[in-house]
Amino acid sequence: MDAELFNKVYDSIVKRESTYDGIYYTGVKTTRIVCRPSCRARTPKQENITLYPSLKAAVREGFRPCKRCKPDTPGALNPDAMLAAQTDALIAANYQSALTLQKLADQLAVSPYHLQRTYKRVSGRTPIERLHATRLSAARTLLEKGELPVQAVAASVGYKNASHFAAWFKEQTGASPTEYRDSVQAKGEQPAGSNNR
Repeated sequence: MDAELFNKVYDSIVKRESTYDGIYYTGVKTTRIVCRPSCRARTPKQENITLYPSLKAAVREGFRPCKRCKPDTPGALNPDAMLAAQTDALIAANYQSALTLQKLADQLAVSPYHLQRTYKRVSGRTPIERLHATRLSAARTLLEKGELPVQAVAASVGYKNASHFAAWFKEQTGASPTEYRDSVQAKGEQPAGSNNR
């Protein structure tokens, strides 16, 4: 490998970018561990790394796969993106329950701090912000259908207390659940061709 390409790959290792993930593998001579270039572990010195075109080549040279970035795990997602995707799936499946950051972290076998930091870096928001967005979307859908009382909508999206749900919903949308439902129903009852102005 020429020096220019080596420097480019090393630059991506320093920045923890995923540009070269799956293309090159980083063998760290001092630890005998092989990582993805985007690994979040401490950045090795440039002189302490050897780049390999495959994981198999690095393992053949006596390196063992990193337990943090898991270069031996198949798939296009790097471990951080995989953790974020698993978090999204857990939230989508369990938003009706009393989810907390701690409960999510426990189910994913990571610390709450690691989950919070990693998820925010990948998605731009926290897991709890994602939970609120999921609950809000579900609440809007249920209110638009107009079949359930507000208390039942609250329970369906994870709020035991209807007044707490109503305060939260108004904070998110600017309208109470009842106002929101009434405005949606009023729009649906307008005759065709009527003007909204």
